[in-house]
Amino acid sequence: MSPRTRKARATPARRSPVQRSSRRPGKGLPRAEDRLIGLLVTAVFAVALVVTVVNWLLVHWWIPAIAGALVVLAGGGWLYNRQQQARWEAVRAQGLRYGLAQLDALHHTRFEYAVRDLMRRDSCQDAVRVGGGGDLGADVKATDPYGRRWVIQCKHRRNGLAGSAVGTPDLQVLNGTARQVHGADVAVIVTNGRVTAPAVNFAKQQRLHVVDRHTLGVWASGSRPLWEVLRAVPPPRKPTALS
Repeated sequence: MSPRTRKARATPARRSPVQRSSRRPGKGLPRAEDRLIGLLVTAVFAVALVVTVVNWLLVHWWIPAIAGALVVLAGGGWLYNRQQQARWEAVRAQGLRYGLAQLDALHHTRFEYAVRDLMRRDSCQDAVRVGGGGDLGADVKATDPYGRRWVIQCKHRRNGLAGSAVGTPDLQVLNGTARQVHGADVAVIVTNGRVTAPAVNFAKQQRLHVVDRHTLGVWASGSRPLWEVLRAVPPPRKPTALS
């Protein structure tokens, strides 16, 4: 046998591109069939589960009925308690009173909260205490039922009238920020102490309102809102049912 013949026999015959490509698509068919079978089995199981649950509910209908009734009763009880709590809070707020001795004994932070609570008593539902570092002259903010925006600066004196008097510099801080920064319609300074005569004159010139110890006593121990205690309060911003 010649060397050329042996080389021809030793070299395997190459498959044509047509033959190789014709076998590849067949490999993916079992996988597609497996996926389809899996989906069908899952669908059958889901349908069987739904049918089983529905049949169980039809037989034991009283269980979901009782559960629904309990949920309704629980929701009604929760709503009733919330309404009762709101009513009691309203009654408590309307009956809120402070004596000057009580206010004198408060920490300055608690004094600010007391002013906030008095504004809430007067139907300023959004009254909030914002005092603290960087408050820019606003310790309490509130909107009255007439739409007027109140910005209040609090000056608590533990010794009452014997403490240091509120002076013009305190009013200047309020005057510089109440309207320009906080958008106040009514700018007020509240103290349980004294206010100097120059500070009172400055307040009149700048349309600021001063609640001194006497005015605070009338407001805190009575039932009239602050806008009825003060004089020359700006008119309502917008017409309301109360205006």
